[in-house]
Amino acid sequence: MALQVGDKIPFFTSIDGEGKSFEIRDYIGKPLVIYFYPKDDTPGCTIQACAFRDQYEDFKALGAEVIGISSDSLQSHQKFASRYKLPFILLSDFDKKIRTQFGVPNDFLGLLPGRATYVIDKNGVVQLIFDNISAKIHIQKALEILKRM
Repeated sequence: MALQVGDKIPFFTSIDGEGKSFEIRDYIGKPLVIYFYPKDDTPGCTIQACAFRDQYEDFKALGAEVIGISSDSLQSHQKFASRYKLPFILLSDFDKKIRTQFGVPNDFLGLLPGRATYVIDKNGVVQLIFDNISAKIHIQKALEILKRM
């Protein structure tokens, strides 16, 4: 069942880009922008990650943390973050369990993992779900909602 605006996000664990254990419950208490993307180092995903990077200070100024999630490996995330100097958290969802918990739809006739952004308030409640193939628009929409929270 896909998450809806007003739902609490599910608790999940993963491995971050530094190889450390990550628990979402440690981040409840501040606004979060969690974005799911198909694959490291692909054109659209790189544009999206670099746009989040370029406006990361705007997210931080609003008290928010940005978390990117794909099914890529820890090594892939490390290369991707290093190559593009990504300052935010990247999580590996190799078994697609987190994607399934959130109910992120697939793109392109179900062949590729979908691209979706969730803005979550400090209580862990979803305030925005934005599912659009256009990578850059996700950043604008997330900032708009954060400014109103």
